[in-house]
Amino acid sequence: MTTAQILEGFPQRSALIVGDICLDRWCTYDPGTAEPSRETGIPRIGVVSTEVAPGAGATVANNLAALGIGRAAVLGVLGHDGFASELTQALNTRGISTDLLVRANELSTFTYTKLINVRTGIEDLARVDSINTQPLPEATEREVLGHLRDFASSFDVLFVSDQADTRRGGVVTPPVRALLEEIAEANSEKIIWVDSRVRLERFRKMILKPNEQEANAASIGLFGSVDYQRLRSHTQSRLMFVTKGPQGALIVEDSRETLVPTQAIERPDELGGVGDSFSAGAALALAITGSAMEAARFGNLLASIAIRKRGTGAATPAEVLAADR
Repeated sequence: MTTAQILEGFPQRSALIVGDICLDRWCTYDPGTAEPSRETGIPRIGVVSTEVAPGAGATVANNLAALGIGRAAVLGVLGHDGFASELTQALNTRGISTDLLVRANELSTFTYTKLINVRTGIEDLARVDSINTQPLPEATEREVLGHLRDFASSFDVLFVSDQADTRRGGVVTPPVRALLEEIAEANSEKIIWVDSRVRLERFRKMILKPNEQEANAASIGLFGSVDYQRLRSHTQSRLMFVTKGPQGALIVEDSRETLVPTQAIERPDELGGVGDSFSAGAALALAITGSAMEAARFGNLLASIAIRKRGTGAATPAEVLAADR
């Protein structure tokens, strides 16, 4: 299928993104305002403007919405704080449903705050993250499981965003993984697309999308060496896409590995969110075409656009068509 034909299929599809939903905040500061605090003597960071966007799993939803998907929703956990309000508004303004988001008094909203120097345009101070290091409260977990059980069947594609890299993990707990496996077993044709930073090997019977570092770490942790076929077999995954940066994406199938090259980009502007752009494009292209090769090609195309944008920018259909010429 052509790129235009794949794009034409987006309005007829729906996707649910399950897992770690985050707020990205870019705070531009002026170093000329760094006068010491009267109370502590510590120089302040004077923020003069702030931009926000959906992050982590919500970056996938943002990409899908920009491409004109018929329906996109997120299922994750927010706190009762200002960041939750910012994130909900950012999602809703993009047409992404927040009806399945769960609120928890005990948790803060997962947030990345990046500090950009107004004079240079460069992020040059330590990032400030709001993270959760405690287990998901049982009542919150039950609510997540209930939503997943009740609504998964109404979406064409499920994305799993296991982005929390703390030891206890985030929203995608062992019971959530077990329910996802149950859903996969009940419908082997359903696309359940998994992106997991540090727990890839724990997902069974789903489509896996690690980057090369994540795939290598999972393989070495299990077998002591890099063996993608063995990793795919261990996870009982019918397909695994290993993104390899400027080389493209490696499709790992039963007894076969195929590298689908991508466009070479000199001096990319931003690496954050590129894998999510690949996932959004590849998973929907797979749903539309049924072809792993077409999925990797379309995913690479989206990633080649995202890497030119600051932050977690999403590609529009017009940009995708222009990049494919």
